[in-house]
This record gives sequence, C-alpha cells and structure tokens, in this order.
Amino acid sequence: MRAEAQAHVDNIKESLALLRRFLDWDRALRRLDELNARVEDPTLWNDAKKAQDVMRERRRLDEAISATRAIETELNDTAELIEMAEAEGDEEMASEGTASLAALAERAEKDKVMALLSGEADANDTYIEINAGAGGTESNDWAGMLQRMYTRWADRHGLKVELIDFHAGEQAGIKSATLLVKGENAYGYAKTESGVHRLVRISPYDSAARRHTSFSSVWVYPVIDDNIEVEINESELRIDTYRASGAGGQHINTTDSAVRITHLPTGIVVQCQNQRSQHKNKAEAYNQLRARLYERELAEREAAANATNATKTDIGWGHQIRSYVLQPYQLVKDLRTGVTSTAPSDVLDGDLDAFMAAALSQRVTGETVEVEDVD
Repeated sequence: MRAEAQAHVDNIKESLALLRRFLDWDRALRRLDELNARVEDPTLWNDAKKAQDVMRERRRLDEAISATRAIETELNDTAELIEMAEAEGDEEMASEGTASLAALAERAEKDKVMALLSGEADANDTYIEINAGAGGTESNDWAGMLQRMYTRWADRHGLKVELIDFHAGEQAGIKSATLLVKGENAYGYAKTESGVHRLVRISPYDSAARRHTSFSSVWVYPVIDDNIEVEINESELRIDTYRASGAGGQHINTTDSAVRITHLPTGIVVQCQNQRSQHKNKAEAYNQLRARLYERELAEREAAANATNATKTDIGWGHQIRSYVLQPYQLVKDLRTGVTSTAPSDVLDGDLDAFMAAALSQRVTGETVEVEDVD
C-alpha cells in the first residue's frame, strides 16, 4: 500500500485503539446491554430524572460503539479495495480509495473527540475565567485577545456566550473577565484550556518596537445544576459588594450592585456584575462558587488517578501550557502535547479544535510528551 494511504490507515487505527481503550470495550458492550434492558422496563419512567439519566447514558454509549464499529468496517473495506486496485494497476481506483481513507481519518478523529466527552460534567455549560498577568497594558491587551479568542471559538461551535464579569484595563484590554459559555459539551471541550498562556510579539504600545512577552491565565470550570450537591458553609464565606466598572454602557452602575464572594478555606474568589440587581449578581456569583468547588473536586479525582491535571498556578515563566509567537516568526505551540500551528491568526480567531483534541486524548492515555518551549 502506498505511503500516503498507509499513513491514513495508521492514523485511523490509532484513533480506534484510543476509543476502545477509553470505552473499555468489553465493559462498554455489557453496559449497553444492561441499559437496553432497563429501557424496556416500563417501571423505569416512574422516576423521570432517573429515566432521563439512563437514556442519556445509553445514547452516548450506543453512539460511541456504533461509530467505532462503522469506522472499523469502512477501514477494512477501503483498505481491501486499495490493495486490489494496486494489484490490478488501477491508479484511479487506488487514488479514490486513498481519498476515502483521508475522509475516514478525519471522521475518526471527530468521533474520537466526541467519545472522549463523556466525563461527569462534560456535557454541561462552562465558565471561562481570564486574568491578565503582571505587565500592565501588554498583559491586559493579551487577556483581551484571549477573551475574543474563546468567544470566537464558541461562535464556531454554535455556543452562546454571556459576559458574567468584566474589569477593563486602564489603557487597553482587560484585567479580568468571566464568560459563561452555554451549549452541548461546552465544558468538555474547554476544560483542557485551563492554564497560563504566553504571547510573544512586537508591542504596539512600545515606541521602540521591541519584542515583549506577556502572560495571562485561563481557568475553566463547569456550570452545575441542583442535582449535583456541593456543600457550602455560609460562615466560611466573605461577601463584598462594590460598584460595577467597565468601559461604559451596561458595565456602569450608580449603586453597589456588583458582588464578590470569597471562600475562605480554599481562597477561591468569584464575582459577578453583569446584572443591575445585587440580588441577581449574588445568585450568579454563588453559582460560580459551587461550580468552582465542584471543579476542584473533579481535579482532585483526576490527580488521584494520575491523570493530566490543569491546575491554576503563577501567571508567568515555567507555568505556561501554550505559547503564541507572532514575531519574528508565526507559531503557536502547546507545551503539553506538542501540537503546533503556523497560523496564529487562525488560532486567535478561535481555531482551537486540534489543541483541544490532543489534550483530551492525552488525558485518556496519560502519556506525557517532552516539548521545548519556543523563544
């Protein structure tokens, strides 16, 4: 088989192997049989919530298993077709088969990512919190660029974005912002983005046109509903109110309607100022706190299982998960997986799927990659 076709075959087999490993194939087949039997039990719907959970799990598992089997069948059929074409010297058929393999490899990658989004909270909406590092206007501008990047990423996937909290930079960009991203699998996709992001460019704010390095942190945590219990002791909270700030419009209030809640045992701080009502801002901030505490528990579980865990840390050198270089060359490099892009403009316009997919796969395999940062 020609090298191009063999490369596609290898990529497809790699995706299939990861899918089978993630699903724990034999266990998944048994579990699907159990769920099918439960669905046929008319008493299941005596508890509507329980029935919905069963149907949701069954749908996800059935789709993952069916997709895996379909890809395996198509791979075998296409590979046989190419081998027959090459044996008969039919170049046109061999080329068509190779093109089919390329399309199948792309589909296998998408199906793999969808299957990986089956964590406890992956299907939920998500908060994306962005904070500028030290560096004044440079870092504030970089944080603003990240806010736009995640907004554009959400738009690409048909997800809805709401600005929950916003603190403008003094000259440009933002000091911090919290986005609420709503839609199917919003948290599952975005969860691997937690960490420090580094930008290297010639500063538009430097009259000497020198190259600057800026840092901003991203923190992602899922929206949780009332069915997930998170215990919060009211005596362990400090609640502060202040006037909303920003670049005018809806961000300006004349009363202390913005709310900041500090969870004293963990040091977690959440805040909301997008509503005119202090009561509504407090309720939203409280929801954020529950989500942050729940995300903390999920992270602790992952760490205990020796999975790759994105942790909030210093916003500076040695902690970045990805570097974005705009000058003197063009490159975006993920320092966890080694995935790169030579089109930073596309990445900053929301083209993050390759980075997210690789990071999701790494969480399943647990394999680390030695990656050198870029200058």
